[in-house]
Amino acid sequence: MTIDIDKIRAETPGVNHVTHLLASGSSLMPQSVVDAVVDYTLLEAKIGGYEAHAQCADKLDAIYDQVGRLIGAKRHEIALLENATAAWCHAFYALPLKAGDRILTCEAEYAANYVAFLQRANRDGIIIDVIPSDPSGALDLGALETMIDERVTLIAITWIPTNGGLVNPAAEVGKIAKRHTITYLLDACQAVGQMPVNVHDLGCDFLSATGRKFLRGPRGTGFLYVAEALIDTLEPIVIDHFAAPWVATNEYELRPDARRFENWENAYALRAGLGVAIDYALKIGMENIQERAWGLAKYLRQSLSEIPGASVLDAGTEHCAIVSFSIDRLNPDKAVADLKAKNIMIGTSTPSSTLLDAQSRNLPTVFRAAPHYFNTENEIDLLVSELKAIK
Repeated sequence: MTIDIDKIRAETPGVNHVTHLLASGSSLMPQSVVDAVVDYTLLEAKIGGYEAHAQCADKLDAIYDQVGRLIGAKRHEIALLENATAAWCHAFYALPLKAGDRILTCEAEYAANYVAFLQRANRDGIIIDVIPSDPSGALDLGALETMIDERVTLIAITWIPTNGGLVNPAAEVGKIAKRHTITYLLDACQAVGQMPVNVHDLGCDFLSATGRKFLRGPRGTGFLYVAEALIDTLEPIVIDHFAAPWVATNEYELRPDARRFENWENAYALRAGLGVAIDYALKIGMENIQERAWGLAKYLRQSLSEIPGASVLDAGTEHCAIVSFSIDRLNPDKAVADLKAKNIMIGTSTPSSTLLDAQSRNLPTVFRAAPHYFNTENEIDLLVSELKAIK
């Protein structure tokens, strides 16, 4: 299938106002997603929140099937949360880790995850061990194998980091985890929406993701996948009477599905938008999206070579749609502000967001750009031209 870029851009109102090259932050929504959120909100205003939910219950419930189709999961393995971090934390904090248990993570691990590791290390006495990177900067699979012993209870890695263009070998990690019967928690926040994702191919027990990035959904949406074999073994760190109905005076009963990680109250307008965003992506095709988004990122990397003093700082041998770079003469924060004044949107990534990777590679604050399939080469040319012109 060939992507109809003119149609997609006509369905993306934001392209008429900005050159948005930061899908790794919060992408431009299609008009149909905006309409779903607004229409549901207006319905709530017209007839009331409870009544709107009752009227749209079947459509809202179908979102679990939509997420399942997106990642190759079953509906009862899906919990809808407000963001990827909340989803990841629900999984991590439900694990009964104890003093002396080892968790293995990667050098490119995201800050929100690593501080959670540190909290449980301080509170519960778990041990954090970092898997070295191979010469390309990707997680070293051979090193991972040698680090495993009977104390390793969790492998938790970020598939695609917030910066660096890296695609970690997530499926190969899953094979190692399965071979050693180790729980595997995968942060797919930056992966979902820019490439095909199948939890069975990945071999993960948990997968967390967001709606606002490459999936082009509304902010305030995310989801957690929990493999069905684990659901009954997990007690969420917090529950309410939706996650665990009160069945007797001194007794509650956890839900039998992954929705034990949800609570009763939800932003249903945002859920409606998330469902439309998923269907929009699936209609285009994840393989088509990956091909175009990654192709545009490759074009950007090549184009940056035209700028004196520019260095592409992406790691690994396989590069995704996130491009990190520096330009010797430019302060990234100031340059990004200058670009924003001209309605060109890229971002920066600070060392604290991926501290281990930044320390390992001696990275300062860097530029971060992430073209998506609705972007064009002309927009990338404009970005490069303006970067050249900044004094």
